[in-house]
Amino acid sequence: MKDLLKFSWNPELKSPSLVVGWTVDASRLGTKVTDYLNSKIGGKKFCQVEPIEFFPLGGVTIEDDLLQFPESSFYACPERDLLILKSTPPSHDWYRFLSLVLDVAAQYHVKEIHAVGAMVSLNAHTTPRDIMGTFNSAEFKNAMSVYHLNTEWDYETPLGQRPTLNSFLLWAANRRNLPGVSLWVPVPFYLVGVDDPQAEKKVLDFFNQRFNLQMDLSDLEEEAKSQNERIAAARQELPDIDKAIERLETNLRLSDEESQELAKEIESYLKEKRGLSPS
Repeated sequence: MKDLLKFSWNPELKSPSLVVGWTVDASRLGTKVTDYLNSKIGGKKFCQVEPIEFFPLGGVTIEDDLLQFPESSFYACPERDLLILKSTPPSHDWYRFLSLVLDVAAQYHVKEIHAVGAMVSLNAHTTPRDIMGTFNSAEFKNAMSVYHLNTEWDYETPLGQRPTLNSFLLWAANRRNLPGVSLWVPVPFYLVGVDDPQAEKKVLDFFNQRFNLQMDLSDLEEEAKSQNERIAAARQELPDIDKAIERLETNLRLSDEESQELAKEIESYLKEKRGLSPS
């Protein structure tokens, strides 16, 4: 399977951690986190997984008027002893794909895996973000207890559905005695189609602590503040949006139709304010 891995250079690392983010995620959380890390700490691409075995190449998706091609790239930051994988989720042959990921991890003596994921929440955006962790070993869970992770969250794959890709990754890693955690941040359902800088900052705050990265996240704080101000303006201009969010803030549920309408209106409003074409 090594023919499916294309290396451009060989980084010198000691015993790095591996951060995994998927490009298909609510609010693009995986993409935003991995891109931010690479930008802030100087991650450089060194390896790619050949896409032809795992992704349909008969067509591409379009997002914000840009073509989106399948990507599975490893980045290295030797100064911080960190590896980063930014990847499109494979459409088939998950086990073979994840085996390649773990082969790279073994080659560079990765000591632990941190997989990033967003989960859709019914809460309002004014609810403080939480970060939850699911682990593939009790020992790693105990070792991570010093961090502010919600570890009392239980998830069970619905009957008839296959596990999430992150769950599959942790299972495969455990078979190789490699500890791992899947980090989940709730994203309000009406921000799924746009960015959620509060969720992004929550994950990066954790990585700052875990890896002693000392990243300045003030730009994300400002981005979150600006987004909250835009949503506040939308609530003033559009009474239906205000009523819907107020109900969520008082723990009242919306109907499916009301939820879809709120998500559509918020996404359209935020993209218009940012000068983007509504999808």
